[in-house]
Amino acid sequence: MTVGPEPRESIIKTLASLCPDVADEVSRDFVSRMDPEYFERFQPDTIAHHIQLASRLAPDHPCELSVLDKRAGRWEISIVAYDYFSEFAAICGVLSAFGLNIEEGRIYTFMGATPSPSPRRETLSRADRPKGRPGLSRKKIVDVFLVHPIDKAGFPPPQHNALRQTVSEIVQLLDAGQFEEARQYVNRRLVERLDKQRSAFTGLLDTVQITFDNGQSPTDTIMDIQSDDTPAFLYALANALAMRNIYITKAQIECDGAKLHDRFYVRNRDGQKLLDPADQQQLRLTAVLIKQFTHALTWASDPAKALASFDQFLDLIVKDQGKTGKSRALDFISDKKTFPLLARLLGASDFLWEDFLRRQHDNLLPLLTDYQDAPLIRPQAALRKELDRAVARAKTDETRKEALNRFKDREMFRIDIKHIVEPSNNFPDFSLALSELAEVIMEQSIADCSAKLEKSYGHPRLANGKPCSFAVLGLGKFGGRELGYASDIEVLFVYGGTGKTSGNQGIENSEYFERLGQELLGWIEAKQEGIFRIDVRLRPHGGKGALANEFEEVCRYYSPTGLAAPFERQALIKLRHIAGDSALGHQLEAHRDSFVYGDAPWNIATALELRRQQLKQLVAPGKINVKYSAGGLIDIEYAVQYLQVMHGHDHPSLRTPNTLQALAALVNAELVARTDGAGLRKAYIFIRMLVDGLRMVRGNTKDLVLPPYDSEEFVSLARRVGYTKDDWKAGARDLQSDIEQHMTLTKQFFKRTFGAL
Repeated sequence: MTVGPEPRESIIKTLASLCPDVADEVSRDFVSRMDPEYFERFQPDTIAHHIQLASRLAPDHPCELSVLDKRAGRWEISIVAYDYFSEFAAICGVLSAFGLNIEEGRIYTFMGATPSPSPRRETLSRADRPKGRPGLSRKKIVDVFLVHPIDKAGFPPPQHNALRQTVSEIVQLLDAGQFEEARQYVNRRLVERLDKQRSAFTGLLDTVQITFDNGQSPTDTIMDIQSDDTPAFLYALANALAMRNIYITKAQIECDGAKLHDRFYVRNRDGQKLLDPADQQQLRLTAVLIKQFTHALTWASDPAKALASFDQFLDLIVKDQGKTGKSRALDFISDKKTFPLLARLLGASDFLWEDFLRRQHDNLLPLLTDYQDAPLIRPQAALRKELDRAVARAKTDETRKEALNRFKDREMFRIDIKHIVEPSNNFPDFSLALSELAEVIMEQSIADCSAKLEKSYGHPRLANGKPCSFAVLGLGKFGGRELGYASDIEVLFVYGGTGKTSGNQGIENSEYFERLGQELLGWIEAKQEGIFRIDVRLRPHGGKGALANEFEEVCRYYSPTGLAAPFERQALIKLRHIAGDSALGHQLEAHRDSFVYGDAPWNIATALELRRQQLKQLVAPGKINVKYSAGGLIDIEYAVQYLQVMHGHDHPSLRTPNTLQALAALVNAELVARTDGAGLRKAYIFIRMLVDGLRMVRGNTKDLVLPPYDSEEFVSLARRVGYTKDDWKAGARDLQSDIEQHMTLTKQFFKRTFGAL
């Protein structure tokens, strides 16, 4: 059926007899605006069926789908909908997610402007909107697929309704401008399907053959694609185009056995042809790599995040159109281990991508190789030796600082990826690995910053002329060797006493060590807030006090007659010598023991009131904060610390800054029942794992509120912390059950031991 100005009228008349219940304006709009080739491809009765589907579209109902049994185990799926950017990719993804292999496809779009790739809604005033039927003037698509089900169960009628509902939900997200949400939804459903076939991923796929033709169509570039027929290939390719703002106006899909031959009519983000050979080559290479990466997505906790980050990563490695850029990309193709590993990394953490992978993309492949050869916990002697070599090559203060932070970032990345891709490593080992690194970094920073200041001011001396010592003590998670993702490095700076430096420009020790504290805060760089950020807020007098404090002043402040508040006595449990003069550090640890575990009574009522205020001020109604909610991490830590302060005077074994060691000591001293101790230990490790799962993706300590249990974010969280099942939502339900179990146990223990909050 050909269509020109006059034949259009005859087509409309023919269609009117085939679908008499459809308004004339709908038929005329459809015939006048549809791609002419469409009328050559389909018979009048099929066109009439599509028009009937189009007649049901409305602004609040943007999609219609029909399923027709074509016999021999094949089904024809027709989708008529309003036109949205990335719609074709989403539809291909949904079909694959339902286990439907696409044998043929014909994709057509109303002629007109290319839709914007940015989330944008119409803002026309009521007076300026087109008259007539609501939604009539909007561009529409007609996608027709011939599919066969992969599963032996076939494609029964209940699945038809489920497919119809899912496609409708996706299109409604696109209609609302929620493109990322739609992509995340499709990815999760698709990868959940592929997850059942993980064993099928045995290596790399054959290269995709892509050619470009700008001569056949006056408006579009024709991409001719030949490839093996593999699960979700069309989705992977269409997604690669969509993520580069390439718009598909028309497509022809054919499958000959195990080979696919597809033809896409495409335009760039400005509605123009793809004329630049460099752009074509980049798109060709990108499509190949994203196809490979898609088949590794079963390893990602968040497929949408993994794909988005991988897309940006490819932009970085292929933007150089020279031999170097091509070689880097080919390195990825030739190493089949790379894709599953990258899927785990890119789908797990925003801050890993922003703080390391994006900046260090040139060195990524060797780093991914090196991480496998080193243990999670490296001995401090080995860390010091390697750091010494790196810093020794630097000739200036600034280059020494840069060398130290490069070493820190690389080691943090190694520890992080080891923890992400080898989840069998337990959490205490991960904490210890981070703590060991932090101590070595602090030692080297003290040496470098001291050397810098001594050039100007000489060496600090006591009033009697002897050297003035300096020590750094850890507090909080650092003091307890319990660091996790995005943990602050909480420290206390202490020096030996009053005096003056030995240089020609001598200054008081108080000023010298204040400057040393400032140097240290600037020397160790934090990429984002909370990621290796040095925190000195727990020093005497808090933010109003000096950065570095004289030993005697610290002892006066932390004493029964001093100014330390009850919560500061409790916080001092975590104090531990980290770096600098060991004698001074151990002196302060001894004073800690005499103050924290001395005869002064512990006011449990005051401590419990502080906990009540945390619940009131830091937990939003209806939300679960895994740190501050009742039964959360704080209740375990505080319960242990309360008991340490109350009984540490009589039981020296309780005097440890490490929570799990203190809990074990409480059990051995029969101050906590063995069954309670075992339950609290499991709950502590579980909640720390959960906290890390949240921080891993968010990259800071600010928000430890659980996402809603029925959200995609919670499903991703479950996978990120090891709850992997073929049915992803079943894994999320298991995580929800364990959260409730552990927090309930903790809450009950806290109430039994200290009373209700």
